[in-house]
Amino acid sequence: MRTTKTLRSRRGALLAGTAVVATAVSMSSVAFGQTKFSGPTEPQRKGWAHFPIKPQPSKAAPNVLLIMTDDVGYGASSTFGGAINTRTLDALAHDGLRYIAFHNTGMCSPTRAALLTGRNHHALNGGAIANLARDLDGFTSVIPDSAATVARVLGDAGYNTAMFGKNHNTPEWETSELGPFKRWPTGLGVDYFAGFNEAWANQFAQELVENRNQISPPHDDPSYTFDRDVGNHLIAWLRKQHTLSPDRPFFVYPALGSPHTPHQALADWIAKYNGKFDEGWDALRKEIFERQKALGVIPADAHLTPRPSALPAWDSLKPDDKKVAARMMEVYAAQLAHSDYQIGRVIDELRRTGQLDNTLVIFIEGDNGGGGAGDESGDRRAGGRGRSIR
Repeated sequence: MRTTKTLRSRRGALLAGTAVVATAVSMSSVAFGQTKFSGPTEPQRKGWAHFPIKPQPSKAAPNVLLIMTDDVGYGASSTFGGAINTRTLDALAHDGLRYIAFHNTGMCSPTRAALLTGRNHHALNGGAIANLARDLDGFTSVIPDSAATVARVLGDAGYNTAMFGKNHNTPEWETSELGPFKRWPTGLGVDYFAGFNEAWANQFAQELVENRNQISPPHDDPSYTFDRDVGNHLIAWLRKQHTLSPDRPFFVYPALGSPHTPHQALADWIAKYNGKFDEGWDALRKEIFERQKALGVIPADAHLTPRPSALPAWDSLKPDDKKVAARMMEVYAAQLAHSDYQIGRVIDELRRTGQLDNTLVIFIEGDNGGGGAGDESGDRRAGGRGRSIR
């Protein structure tokens, strides 16, 4: 997993720590009997004696957009020499900084918990992914009260905060509609959440959780994808925030569930990659390796490691097996490219409203490297759920 960060013109100081969000409250004229009372409105007024005053970040404080994708290898995106077109990440890397060293836990939930709190995952009881919690010290999946999230810290400092996409840090037994909600995103410092509380999302038939409410996907829209639905909610929230609270910065954490299994994409997106992987993985890994050298993301004198023994030589496969393997990669590529496109819509929205120049964008392409849920014959764990290849 590697990180790309772009910091535009205004460089506000980020507050360290963790936070709970305070939404701006506006009171217009309120009738008290026959008397009109003009209540307080943001920004805060000097001389208030009784109204509580919320923290107000400095005018130089930047917006923060923290992006994370799910299960993406270092050699997947075009930004780092891969064969999958990630135009949004390419553009951010071109205008900002490209990082080639990023430490992660090798697992989903622990990496995300550490990222959001700045603490070692074992201190967060994240010794394993949330679905594999055990009654062992450091493995319960229960984030302790002593570890606040960056959303809570920034929210307490006056930011508006929101999270979109994958939340994999709520204990599995607390994810029903009855909660408890203390360790849901809205209980961890997030003002608004739209996404899912599980390990993976079905792009065609996934329930959207909006704050605490489950929303079923449409059943009559053949072009529906969950990532696009999440992107729509994100853009709608940005517009509300910019309209109702333009004087406050925001912290937004989009963590789309792609391209984690099940690998799913619409036919028109898959068509963009038809035939692109027919040469097979042996030839492709050599091409990616050379592009990474040219980009400088690996040393120029690096040597390509031998193909893992568990993976057969491409030339040893039967023709039909080659077609299946190439098709699976086309679907994976389409899913990642489609996810990147949704983030691009968010960047375009910030550019349209003039907010991008004061937004710190941190893009983490992959929470823990490429996923290993399947093998060369297909995804055995989740491939049967939904339309994985279409």
